[in-house]
Amino acid sequence: MVEYHIAWWNLENLFDSVRSRRRPGWLQNRLENELAGWTSVVVGKKIAQLASIINAMNDGRGPDLLGVCEVENDHVLRRLVKRLNRERDYAVVHHDMSDKRGIDVAFIYDAALLEPEAHFHHVVLKRNATRDIFQVNFKTRSGRTLIGVGNHWPSRSGGELASRPYRQMAGETLAYWMERIRDIQGQDVPVIVMGDFNDEPFDTSLTTYALAERSLARVASSRSQKAYLLDLMWPLMGRGIGTHYYNRWGMLDQILVNRALLHESGHWHLVPDSIQIVRFPQLMKNGRPRRFGRPSGTGGSRYDEQGYSDHLPVECRVVER
Repeated sequence: MVEYHIAWWNLENLFDSVRSRRRPGWLQNRLENELAGWTSVVVGKKIAQLASIINAMNDGRGPDLLGVCEVENDHVLRRLVKRLNRERDYAVVHHDMSDKRGIDVAFIYDAALLEPEAHFHHVVLKRNATRDIFQVNFKTRSGRTLIGVGNHWPSRSGGELASRPYRQMAGETLAYWMERIRDIQGQDVPVIVMGDFNDEPFDTSLTTYALAERSLARVASSRSQKAYLLDLMWPLMGRGIGTHYYNRWGMLDQILVNRALLHESGHWHLVPDSIQIVRFPQLMKNGRPRRFGRPSGTGGSRYDEQGYSDHLPVECRVVER
């Protein structure tokens, strides 16, 4: 039996340094003012802050699989990996997306436990380029498949109502690919969907379009013809906590699982009640996530080299028998 610690974290603007030759010209021009003063030294400080939290997860061992978003490129992600637990064989799988701010979704994984067999990016269509849904099929040491699906859905900038159709589009895209995964891989292959959905578990982008449920019985039923997902965040709702704070707490970062992880008789099983929001004391300031910000920031985005991110990580555990 192998237990895997699975986590997700929006790292908030983990950009490469301003003078990076890896940044295309169009993005450099767009970010010139936003990233004023964003030097390699500043990046190094942010990476050290993020790494200290990641290393502290899983009782100080670090996650076995960590999904992340708001990373600019493979280079800055590998800088982060170098600061992680050296007893681990951490590696990255990353897809360069077409987001207008140049931020991507990626996975950090322990190569001693998991090996990427294939990865796919599922395009979410809208008027402007947006972040793709990123699917990675991992192979475990026993030869079984574990699928991770990373999401960073369109933001609420411009208004929650005006931007809602874009997230509904992302939810429908996710539901389609969940059906395709089921048809190709079969009912018994576990899928862990994680991300910053920029919506709450009760929003229609998740409940109606992504087929995300709060009912374990409905998702676990072998009679269902739909590729339902169980949204693990529901038991944490209504407690006055969340993963992101903007005027109030929001549960924007979520982990969802498919039917294959909900039957104790199968090869895979979700550890009951293992879903948690990571709330280490150092992550908080004045009762809210302590942001790292940026040197050019003002107000809530003001630079704080003792900060981390404007989102809190989420975590759960799954068992392979």
